[in-house]
Amino acid sequence: MKKFTLPNDKPRCACGIFGVVNNPQASLLTYYGLHALQHRGQEASGIVTKEKSESDKKITFNHVKGLGLITDIFKDYKLISEQLKGDFAIGHNRYSTSGSSNNKQNIQPFIVNYRNGNMAIAHNGNLTNFKSHRTRLQNAGTIFQTTSDSELFLHLIAQSSKGNQAEQIMDALSQVDGAFSLLIMTDNFLVAARDIHGFRPLALGKKDNTFIVASETCAFDIINAEYIRDIQPGEVLFIERKNDNEVEMKSLFLENKTPSTHHCIFEYVYFSRPDSKIFGGDTVDKVRRRLGKALAQESPINSGDEKAIVISVPDSSNTATLGYVSEGVKMNLNLKMEIGLIRNHYVGRTFIQPNQIDRELKVKTKYNTVKDVLKDKVVVVIDDSIVRGTTSKKLVKLLREAGPKEIHLKITSPPIVKPCHYGMDFPSTSELIAHQFDGDIEKIREELEVDSLHYLSCEKLLESVPSEQKQGYCTACFGGDYPTKIETKSNKNDLDN
Repeated sequence: MKKFTLPNDKPRCACGIFGVVNNPQASLLTYYGLHALQHRGQEASGIVTKEKSESDKKITFNHVKGLGLITDIFKDYKLISEQLKGDFAIGHNRYSTSGSSNNKQNIQPFIVNYRNGNMAIAHNGNLTNFKSHRTRLQNAGTIFQTTSDSELFLHLIAQSSKGNQAEQIMDALSQVDGAFSLLIMTDNFLVAARDIHGFRPLALGKKDNTFIVASETCAFDIINAEYIRDIQPGEVLFIERKNDNEVEMKSLFLENKTPSTHHCIFEYVYFSRPDSKIFGGDTVDKVRRRLGKALAQESPINSGDEKAIVISVPDSSNTATLGYVSEGVKMNLNLKMEIGLIRNHYVGRTFIQPNQIDRELKVKTKYNTVKDVLKDKVVVVIDDSIVRGTTSKKLVKLLREAGPKEIHLKITSPPIVKPCHYGMDFPSTSELIAHQFDGDIEKIREELEVDSLHYLSCEKLLESVPSEQKQGYCTACFGGDYPTKIETKSNKNDLDN
């Protein structure tokens, strides 16, 4: 029977990573950290620990990996307490950006044993020169076990001619382009590294004498760890425990010929949790409220004496909706925030064949309307993005069934006109609704069948995100330039992170 996945018209990001140094319950802390980062990947999870035998000092890398959510994989506590012993650990939540999501070989962290000992790796991002490296290595006899670009790091490290592991890692990282927030665990240390552009977030935290690295700071909160700082763009941080149980850290930096950063602006718009602090700036919640306020300034709704109902498409646009309403009230707009859509958080895959299920029913399994709130009302819908437009169109139809007088759709990001090559699962250019209609907002509005449609301008978006430290952002998907050279991929499985 053919598997059928519920429609998803949202951008997805590739993975969340979490690492622990110097804690006898490293695997348990990693479990909770991955639980907090579950929004970054729901297809597979894995944890690897480093265990050192007291008798013969032998080092063993233990691992548990599987398809599904972290709670599905680790139902038995014995997996944590008995199978994943050790005081170092790294973990990974996976969402594949292309290729097979059900390929168990692609589940991270990856583990190898080479001439310098054990090594495990967890990666968030996409490499843009993966294909040329893979072709070169395969022609030289290298055998790849996965379709993931993350495996490339292991081969480059193993084949480096440098003398020690630290030099081998620096040599390998200097050869790759694109986006990577990375954890590497060896017999002697844990490495946290970030590409020179700083595309994806990566933060350093501390709990007593335990050091933690995570994709987002919300993973620190769940274990009562303190946020220290971000791993800097181009930084390769070596964290090592000494014999006296003290932890020593040393930072090296990759050569950066283009010192400006290119943080993924979609981390603020959609990906990161609202309670996270990313890129060394404000919390995501605060930024999304500013996005909502900017949207109200650009596109106020004037419903006259009739109060307009403002609703979010839960959950990612909830705080932006708060910002839109608060700013609108300041502007003397007649607005009221309501809960007009209820989201079912327990939607997974269905195995019903497409011809056995009505297309609209697919959206109804994820959302339901509060009809009394919407009926005969002017309704303003706040959402974060439109990719293909398929789900948005079905959602509008669902709202129409509740009998509103008007529907006005307002988006807290500009139109997406280009695919992403740095870790977001945007489709090919031809599938993007903004590209299909040549950026004509009126034609997109007609296609979605709403009374009005407004996208936040790129100027307002950039004004809303933190800029105190003169941070740069990647806006390539909105029509900007790609910060790195992009290789043409002839095989969809060339990238599967």
